[in-house]
Amino acid sequence: MNNLIMKKQLLILFLCFVSLQSFVSKAQQSTVGGKVVDSKTNDPLPGVNIGVKGTSRGTATDIDGNFSLQAAADEVLVISYLGYISKEVPIGNRATITVTLEENRLTLDEVVVTGYQTERKKDLTGAVSVVDVEDMNRQAVANPIKGLQGRVAGMYITGNGSPSAPATVRIRGIGTLNNNDPLYIIDGVPTKAGMHELNPADIESLQVLKDASATSIYGSRAANGVIIITTRRGKTGKTQVNANAYTSVSSFTTRTRMLDTEGYGKALWQSNINNGTDPNANSVQYMFDWGVDPQTGTPVLNKVLVPEYLDANRTMKSSNTDWFDEISRTGVIQNYDVSLSNGTENGSYLLSIGYFDNKGVIKTSEFNRLSARLNSDYKFFNGKVTVGQNLSLTKSAEVGAGPMNEAMQALPILPVRTVDGEGWGGPVGGMNDRQNPVRLLEDNKHNNYDFMRVFGNFFADVSLYKGLTFRSNFGVDYGNYTHRRYRKAYQSGYLNNPVNRLESNQSHSVKTTWTNTLNYSLVSGNHRLDAVAGTELYRDNLTSFWASRENFVLEDDAFMYLDAGTGIKDNGGSGAKHMLLSYFGKANYSFADKYLLSATIRYDGSSRFGQNNRFGTFPAFSAGWRLSEEAFIKDNTSFFNDLKLRFGWGMTGNQEIDNNAIYNLYVTDYAGTSYDINGNKSGVLPSGFKLIQNANPNLRWEASTMSNLGLDFEILNQRLYGSAEVYVRKTSDILLLPPYIGTLGEGGNQWVNGASMQNKGFELTLGHRTQISNDLSIDLNANFDMYRNKITHLPAEVVNAYGGDGRGQNILGRPINSFFGYVADGLFRSEAEVDAHATQPGKALGRIRYKDLTGDGIVDDFDRTWIGTPHPDFTYGFNTSVRYKAFDLNLFLQGVSGIDVVNNFKYATDFWSVSETGSNKGARLLDAWSPSNLTSDIPMISLVDNNFESRFSTYFIEKGSYLKLRNAQLGYTLPAQLTGKVGLQSLRVYVGGDNLGILLKSKSFTGIDPENPGFGYPNPLVLTTGVNIRL
Repeated sequence: MNNLIMKKQLLILFLCFVSLQSFVSKAQQSTVGGKVVDSKTNDPLPGVNIGVKGTSRGTATDIDGNFSLQAAADEVLVISYLGYISKEVPIGNRATITVTLEENRLTLDEVVVTGYQTERKKDLTGAVSVVDVEDMNRQAVANPIKGLQGRVAGMYITGNGSPSAPATVRIRGIGTLNNNDPLYIIDGVPTKAGMHELNPADIESLQVLKDASATSIYGSRAANGVIIITTRRGKTGKTQVNANAYTSVSSFTTRTRMLDTEGYGKALWQSNINNGTDPNANSVQYMFDWGVDPQTGTPVLNKVLVPEYLDANRTMKSSNTDWFDEISRTGVIQNYDVSLSNGTENGSYLLSIGYFDNKGVIKTSEFNRLSARLNSDYKFFNGKVTVGQNLSLTKSAEVGAGPMNEAMQALPILPVRTVDGEGWGGPVGGMNDRQNPVRLLEDNKHNNYDFMRVFGNFFADVSLYKGLTFRSNFGVDYGNYTHRRYRKAYQSGYLNNPVNRLESNQSHSVKTTWTNTLNYSLVSGNHRLDAVAGTELYRDNLTSFWASRENFVLEDDAFMYLDAGTGIKDNGGSGAKHMLLSYFGKANYSFADKYLLSATIRYDGSSRFGQNNRFGTFPAFSAGWRLSEEAFIKDNTSFFNDLKLRFGWGMTGNQEIDNNAIYNLYVTDYAGTSYDINGNKSGVLPSGFKLIQNANPNLRWEASTMSNLGLDFEILNQRLYGSAEVYVRKTSDILLLPPYIGTLGEGGNQWVNGASMQNKGFELTLGHRTQISNDLSIDLNANFDMYRNKITHLPAEVVNAYGGDGRGQNILGRPINSFFGYVADGLFRSEAEVDAHATQPGKALGRIRYKDLTGDGIVDDFDRTWIGTPHPDFTYGFNTSVRYKAFDLNLFLQGVSGIDVVNNFKYATDFWSVSETGSNKGARLLDAWSPSNLTSDIPMISLVDNNFESRFSTYFIEKGSYLKLRNAQLGYTLPAQLTGKVGLQSLRVYVGGDNLGILLKSKSFTGIDPENPGFGYPNPLVLTTGVNIRL
């Protein structure tokens, strides 16, 4: 009895204690308010969950990101929001708290666009890379795709520094002998080119679809991969005004050192001495004070002499012209973007205007773009019907310039201008006939093209039933191209053109895409089904026209139109059209977010193929298994946040051939078909048509199949994440136009199927993110990829058309575009080496020794072999993002390893006579081998090429491996308290740069930039300062 009373007393005492604690705690609580904003944009975040840790108390932010709740000073707020990293914030003595949330790039519930539908990231079973658009846009380039160089595993991008930033994109290697460009889908509208006309600031998201299970929904145009771009739209909340501006300066830092006037004279003298001829008997007006050392018998050059004037009329003085310096300048880039956007439950809009101008490092070269975009949507009938559009209007203009070869070959003794400053300097006497590169630039500066492009779509979405939506989308891509090309009259030394000429070009392109789809989504318990079915009709119409006229009295831009000329007229034009009709469907199924299945089919019909093979079927399937959801992992370890194994297989096609590839083609040919059949013996003769191509009604689709095995993982509370992929891609029935022998007569050309190719590859992406403190976070990302390519089959008639000797050595089993030639085996450095070597016409001391591979004692055509491949062993990229308080630092490294490149500069920098004797040479030539310079690897200077060193050999092939600091950027976001005083939501200023340095390059590479070893537009060093503003 006493025990029972005791227990009741204890229970009452415990309840009183709990009530007292609750009362005390409640007495200590106070109202805590604040605001939650995005860490990058400082935009308010509505609907953020705010909870007090360990309690059931909580609230959510309003439309302006504000919140208020009751909490004590010793409690902790837990802030969570979909798509952002959750955060715990101690309250302390603060009554008002501003919380910044960082975007979680790894959110598995994130929705990505994959083709006519969206999918949750965790449901993906194909090889899809989601690009960080902010990182992509850090580079000061016109073309956003150029900004992806090195950032996506399996995506190899090359290009040069031209103002429009051209980019060649290869996804998972080269897969065909035809066009290897990927397909771009912008807001549901397909295109194959013109990405430099897209304002990078308008891009909201970008996904790269790499394997066939992901791309097959696009069928015949998807064999080379698909890049899906979604542009920005207005978001719910208050009106947003964003403004971005930057200015960059660029510099030509990769110049090849050429000989100056005295250096050219020294090399000229030495070449004659080595050849045993009189140096003063040259054709370029050099004279030499020289003699012979009486003790050694060695010729000695005392002084190089040049005339004061080069021509008899004394209009051109001898000079010391650095032609690379004369054609280059400090480039300037300007970019300005502003956008206005808003959204409500009834719709949204975004209006943006952008201006980009790049005056390149080569004089007169320039690209500018003016763009405007309107994206909007409107909801009707309680949201059951949505109509809208995504439209962009772009006007671009470009002046191209590429006188790199001319600047290399022009002699330094020539002046840029005549003595009066009006005429052009140029070659005289026996000098080479290379044009004055400065004249070429000046006379070309008005030869810009203008291009007007309207691109976008109109769409309507209708909700038919719960989970069932109909969408009709009409896309348009209209281009209007005009180009006035002048050829001015000029006098440049003995080079002259007395007749000026104007050529006007116009073309009009209209591409339309009409797509109709039904999308169905069902979620029931552990089951999730998403399906799409649709049709698509694509039309492409192109018309072009050109006309020319000679003899214009005035060479003035306002005067030189066709009707102002008085000389010869000419004109021409063409037109082309093709269509693609498609039916497609795709279904994705998920059970318990654990087992994933996907199946796709597309049925394409193209006007480019004959009736026998007009339609092609392209199926695909894929499956995924999220092992992290299995009990044997989920219940036993917290190491894995996500672990998914996936496999996919699919077939895609290629139709990139001429629109008229299946037809007999005839052309008028007066010279070849005219005949005096009537015996008139005078006047215009009757003429007919000539067959230039035979029909092939059996031409069929090029087909590419790909198998892909992938693994996605997130571990250690998402701190370490990544994916790994292995794939095999096989392409068969490759479309090609083989060469034919003349005995076949006219019409020997005929498109056929026949070649086969294979790619095997591996890709790895790794990332590590750590929050060291509330103020400091570090995000590291790396990617690595490699592929191996080989030709597996070629028809007999073309087996020797891609390299080889025609005697058994051919490209079969080797990578496409492999190099075939001689093997250079160093230099002959002693008479004993010369005597011991095989018969090699022209061999001598200081000359290149070539290997006798056949061992027959003769170096000849039979000693050629495969000597290199232009495919890298692997490529890689590494990105570091550091945030400390209001500062952000980003560094991006990009590299290529094991690629063989042809160093075309060596033809001019290492030889006097290989290309031609009358051109300028590289400064390296002064370090050529000689009896007094025995360690040099540069062949001895020779007036003539007796050793046939112009032959293609390993001497010109070098390893083009490199590691570059591709981009760096340091930014600072001003405090919100400061920017708020002037009515700004946020203000960020930054400095940065592109192509900041080559950190590593192969020791075998003798040039400056292994990324650009030829005569292409140089990749400049770019320094940038900019500002990002939100109102």
